[in-house]
Amino acid sequence: MAFMTATTAAEARPEPPPGRTTYRSVFAAGEFRVLFAGMTMYVLGFQFELLGLSVLIFAQTGSAFLTALAFSMGFAPQAVGGALFTALADRLPSRLVIGTGLLTRAAPGLVIGLWPALPVPVMLALVAAAAAIAPVFTAAISGLLPEVLDGDRYVLGRSVFNLTGAGSQIAGLGVGGVVLAAVPVRWLLLAAGGALVIAAVITRLGLRRRAARAPQGPARGIVRATVAGNVALFRDRTVRGLLLAQWLPAWLVAGAESLIVPYNGSLGRPASAAAPLLAAMPAGMLLGDLLVGRFCAPGTRTRLAFPLAAAMGVPLLALVFRPPLPLACLALLACGGGFAYQIGIQQAFLDSLPEGQRGQGFGLGATGTMAGQGLTPALAGALAGPLGAAAAMAVAGAATVLAALSLRRPLTPDVRRPPLPSGPAGSPRPPRAPSPPPASRTSPPARARTP
Repeated sequence: MAFMTATTAAEARPEPPPGRTTYRSVFAAGEFRVLFAGMTMYVLGFQFELLGLSVLIFAQTGSAFLTALAFSMGFAPQAVGGALFTALADRLPSRLVIGTGLLTRAAPGLVIGLWPALPVPVMLALVAAAAAIAPVFTAAISGLLPEVLDGDRYVLGRSVFNLTGAGSQIAGLGVGGVVLAAVPVRWLLLAAGGALVIAAVITRLGLRRRAARAPQGPARGIVRATVAGNVALFRDRTVRGLLLAQWLPAWLVAGAESLIVPYNGSLGRPASAAAPLLAAMPAGMLLGDLLVGRFCAPGTRTRLAFPLAAAMGVPLLALVFRPPLPLACLALLACGGGFAYQIGIQQAFLDSLPEGQRGQGFGLGATGTMAGQGLTPALAGALAGPLGAAAAMAVAGAATVLAALSLRRPLTPDVRRPPLPSGPAGSPRPPRAPSPPPASRTSPPARARTP
């Protein structure tokens, strides 16, 4: 297979072709095909593992609480790992971190598949431990991507990862359901672990060896370095603005999305009628990323970031009028399409990060996204109690518009800003150099965020 072709250390990155950047030019880079294959199998294996574990625990215990807890164990510990360990993504070679992360993620599926009678607490502990390491793996991939793709190809590469994540999640649950209908659940868990082991082999063979981006420190200092690095990154005005621009609109829309099922029930519709509503927003996200990434020039994507972020909350306002099901689906589809605003700020976020903290910067972004998307549904649910689901979703939409307006400056970034040189975590940032003149569309910007 093409993506398994090994790349030597002396091989240079392919130069981006002239003219408008396309997804074909992104996949022309051999190492990107390796990362794409690894990420796809990671998401599929992760979905197989969570689905299989949930089914197995419910079959053994009959407890809805333990089943839900099993599902949450795949996500909640990631916030802890992202806050404490992501400095490893820059202190260790990317190939080592990515391969180790995939093998660590494979362990729960393989162990539980081989010994399905393990006590439930042991199963949950295995999944939680693997989940805590996952942010280091995803930060390493995000940090490596700019070394694989130059210029606008990097932005489209991030778009491909967004499309892959959403599409693979849907496909993983669908394929996993088919597998469970044909074979015992332990085979689904073994398939999850096997897919991740294969992904580790692919990345080991297909990625060339690179040195770590930051100097290695003592192992006992990783937590301290991660916390200090996160604080230093968030203190920088540009980085902080771009992080909040990625977080706040997404958090608020996630709160509205969590109320889709109660919203459907408040209209007196059967539970089956919620399916198209639940699918509409992810479909809009896929469509928006595809259209903006494929058909908009780099400057256009940057200019669209602010209007898309502000507009994504507007369709939610219509839900307070309880429109017919097709119109409600269109509103959620349009809201999901607005998520394409994030493509327009990816280059600016990358350029704002010191090279030695690039992986940690992307890890901080992913950690904040997960933490906020875990918090806002609870707040939205509390608001829906006195106001009702429709009104609470409209409030979330209005808050999204206001958040975008307050973040107009980072949502209209100057992508010509050069990257900052790296330095020790927590050290003062050097002054920015003057912005160079705009680069032509056929040449990438000179340079010395993600899964």
